[in-house]
Amino acid sequence: MQKYHLHNMDCVACAEKIEYELKKLPCVQHIEVSFNTNTMLLDTTDFSKVQEKLKEIEPKINLTHEESKQEQVSFYPIISVVIVFFASLGVLHFTQNHSLHIGAYVLLACVYLFSGKEVFLGAYHNFKKGQVFDENVLMLAATIAAFFIGAYEEAVSVMVFFAVGEFLQDLAVTRSKSSIKALLDVAPNIAYIKQGDTITQTTPQQLKINDILIVKAGEKIPTDGVVLKGESTLDQRALTGESIPLSVKAGKKVLGGSLNLTGVLEIAVEKLYAESSVAKIIELVQNAASKKSQTEKFITLFARYYTPIVFFIAIFIAILPPLAGFGTYNDWIYRGLVVLMVSCPCALVISVPLGYFGGIGAASKNGILIKGANNLETLAQTKNIAFDKTGTLTKGVFKVTGVFPEKGYTQEEVLQFANCSQTLSNHPIATSIKAASQDHHTHSIGDYEEISGYGVRTKCHTDVIIAGNDKILHKFQIPHNQCDIEGTVVHIGANGKYIGHIIISDEIKDDAKEGISALKELGIENICILSGDNAYATKKIAKILDCEYEANLLPEEKVEKFEIFKNSHTGKTVFIGDGINDAPTLASADAGISMGGASDVSKESADIIITNNSITSIAKAFKIAKKTKKIIWQNILFALGIKIVFIILGLFGLATLWEAVFGDVGVALIALANSMRAMRV
Repeated sequence: MQKYHLHNMDCVACAEKIEYELKKLPCVQHIEVSFNTNTMLLDTTDFSKVQEKLKEIEPKINLTHEESKQEQVSFYPIISVVIVFFASLGVLHFTQNHSLHIGAYVLLACVYLFSGKEVFLGAYHNFKKGQVFDENVLMLAATIAAFFIGAYEEAVSVMVFFAVGEFLQDLAVTRSKSSIKALLDVAPNIAYIKQGDTITQTTPQQLKINDILIVKAGEKIPTDGVVLKGESTLDQRALTGESIPLSVKAGKKVLGGSLNLTGVLEIAVEKLYAESSVAKIIELVQNAASKKSQTEKFITLFARYYTPIVFFIAIFIAILPPLAGFGTYNDWIYRGLVVLMVSCPCALVISVPLGYFGGIGAASKNGILIKGANNLETLAQTKNIAFDKTGTLTKGVFKVTGVFPEKGYTQEEVLQFANCSQTLSNHPIATSIKAASQDHHTHSIGDYEEISGYGVRTKCHTDVIIAGNDKILHKFQIPHNQCDIEGTVVHIGANGKYIGHIIISDEIKDDAKEGISALKELGIENICILSGDNAYATKKIAKILDCEYEANLLPEEKVEKFEIFKNSHTGKTVFIGDGINDAPTLASADAGISMGGASDVSKESADIIITNNSITSIAKAFKIAKKTKKIIWQNILFALGIKIVFIILGLFGLATLWEAVFGDVGVALIALANSMRAMRV
């Protein structure tokens, strides 16, 4: 899949048309066109054929690998046209000189031709392709019809106001895109590599693993790495939404895109730029626009039929009443033209996708990565949430709080065997056991097996050791009488004998209670915890958060319990987790949310990623989704309502062409401005 940039694409209809037509080519396996970012994701076996077809569809649009620079929009041409237009009208209405009137009409003709040049070219290209129901064709037809019925000034005014409206609309869209781009403008531009005693400037894209970077105060960290020397504080708001600066020193991992606030840091590159946090964030948010919500798909389909329907309504209004003896043709044609002026669905097809993209951009600014507008829409419709416990609702920072050996063994021996079993594991529980053990010997590990939902089995030197929950003891038929133990427990067995157990404690996150309360206030009706941990530890957290729970679940059992939970309630259901074991459940949810410290597997399975690991950020994601949905429907109802009003006013002869054009353009601009509110939380 290749990413390309589209230049000179100035309307949503163009983007929809390009995607629709190019999809038909046999050489195109996959295509996604985004008007919001002016990009195309393309998988094709014949790029030259795609370029040829693109020129046929939209001659002025170019396809390149490079992003175009933002061009300055000039106000002078459109202002000059408006001044000449009103000056000509003034001459016609306030003077009696015949020669001046002729000059004014000549100027009006020039104004009509100049302001309508894009309309004429667009109509010409669409006529050649047999596309009649296009705004350019309709605008040209409407103004020509107005000339035929003697409404010369109004015909010119329609073209002028339409040109002004298109200019303002393009200006608003350009500024909207710039605002969205500014949200994503967190990528560093330069990097400084230390090579011996010299420092070389390069780009983040050219960095290699283990390169040594020098990052001064006020500079952005080019890519993910580990601090080798220096101490500083970092501003990570653009990445995680966290406003409190992060203190870092030698040994601390840092994220690309973070702003270094104070000291000088030496950083070893840990990830290539393409795999860094900042690159992934930008890629996720930009590509999110390609995954359309059901509302966007409906509006696209609606726009395809709306214009021809209104066009035929206008024709019927212009022809049927005078045929039946009600009024003159001139009167009813004029009324039909008023209706025709509101046949353009621009207010909807521009404002709806921009609203969703604004919501996604606002979420990213707060450390919430939403992989598509469809997922934002799902959040707005969610009524039920299931949480994993460890690392999601709790801190996932474990500490050994008790070691209980069986008769004949010591605490040191239990910890030593436990340490052997966890040597190759990076699980938080394993880390806590290794931290508690005083055994620093080298272990010869063989036959290591991590059993999902049970624990681990390994051979250390000549000892066969198992460590895990109560189920692993039963699985390997190890006799024991320690079953119902309160807390998070790791049972240890060696050479077929039970030698003791270790109690591990994990704290609930500081913002968990606040976050759950906020979710309930936002309309989440059912919340439950699905955990692989024991019943005691899970029940303790569930009681604090006032929600249901299921404990001692294997990964496949967690999926089964989630399906039962999902099917027993109405509305969309979301699952929130962080571990490898959560990936199947995340994938089966209407939308899966992965926490910041999650495994790569669960992040791939998730639809939404909370980069700052905060429960209150989950609530913020739902708040953004609901606000975006509200704005989208405000635009839809407002635009359709105004258009229906003008159809009715036009039918009864209570609206002029001037008012209809003002109404159409005004609705588009108001809807567009309203959409941008989605960017503010």
